[in-house]
Amino acid sequence: MTDVFWILISAALVFLMQAGFLCLETGLTRSKNNINVAIKNLTDLGVSILMFWAVGYAIMFGLSWEGWLGYTLFTPDFNQQTIQFTTFFIFQVMFCGTTVTILSGAVAERMRF
Repeated sequence: MTDVFWILISAALVFLMQAGFLCLETGLTRSKNNINVAIKNLTDLGVSILMFWAVGYAIMFGLSWEGWLGYTLFTPDFNQQTIQFTTFFIFQVMFCGTTVTILSGAVAERMRF
């Protein structure tokens, strides 16, 4: 149970990185684009969580043919899984969201949302 608690704390700290990137990107852009950049970061997080749940977790951690792409665990059902599975999923999804936010920072003032 200690491992579960530590992984959840780590996932919460990675989630706080989202707020840091939001503040960083809005601070580095012109004031007319601040709201646009903030909404972009929140949308990045939401879409990346949804896509990781639907497809990404299965590709990364599902059973695979010859070690390439997973073909099980698409849209995992958390009611039938253990607490360790759910905790591991939350930890991985936070890193997925952070990665997408970092990559989308390249288009901070270059696109409209």
